[in-house]
Amino acid sequence: MEDLIKRAEILIESLPYIREFYHQVFVIKYGGHAMEDEILKRGFALDIVLLKYVGLNPIIVHGGGPQIGQFLKKMGIDSQFVGGLRVTDSATMDVVEMVLAGKVNKEIVHLINQAGGIAVGLSGKDGKLIEAEKIFLEKEELKDRPSEIIDLGHVGKVVSINKEILSVLNNFIPVIAPIGVGKNGETLNINADSVASKIAISLKAKKLILLTDVPGVLNEEGKLIPSITLEDAKRLLDNDLIKGGMLPKLKGAIDAVENGVEKAHIIDGRLPHAILLEVFTARGIGTEIVK
Repeated sequence: MEDLIKRAEILIESLPYIREFYHQVFVIKYGGHAMEDEILKRGFALDIVLLKYVGLNPIIVHGGGPQIGQFLKKMGIDSQFVGGLRVTDSATMDVVEMVLAGKVNKEIVHLINQAGGIAVGLSGKDGKLIEAEKIFLEKEELKDRPSEIIDLGHVGKVVSINKEILSVLNNFIPVIAPIGVGKNGETLNINADSVASKIAISLKAKKLILLTDVPGVLNEEGKLIPSITLEDAKRLLDNDLIKGGMLPKLKGAIDAVENGVEKAHIIDGRLPHAILLEVFTARGIGTEIVK
């Protein structure tokens, strides 16, 4: 009986959050280990369906770097990275689109539908959902030489989001592959954290949630920072205290909160039901970025 009472208390604890977030948009970036472990994959799908059934409007943006790497290896295509971005020539872009918009996207849609939801898979090319432009990296040279401009191929950044497409799908759970279309119709590979941030901004989402493979943003001693303001988050970036895959996540979170999203959360997707723990409990589990 005590166990049953504890379960009821958990439900009661979530009630204020359900009431606050009713009909609100949550943009969730799905990636990392949570996309590879079978138990976590099924748990993620159940979490998303629960969010929808209690009246929230989740929108999923997914990555797929490891899956792309596996396919490229099978096809004998070498993977090259510059500044954390995959160099994407035409042959690589074909594989990226096939894996992201095909295999990975449809697997997520299937899992959510099997869990009782109604999900719809999209890439940024559908209905010109994500208009993008090609990006170049600037590599600093020696003082007596000019900077080198590096062409990454079919790699882009978001220019605009066609939010009308997502409004039409309000009764469904959109699952979006981070592929955009350029002004000349070219297909562009875009960082999924950045896409999630831009979609959250365009819809004035209540929350942006980024799943990763670490507990959240860590301080210099390696301890979790549960809550951080925009000012302090920017200070971490300016002081080069954030490295690797956390960089685009924190940049995307800062961009979102600066431009109308109430809160951004960076959480550990390796924990079962991480989204529910962050959204429906007072303590939460990761790092929240607030104004």
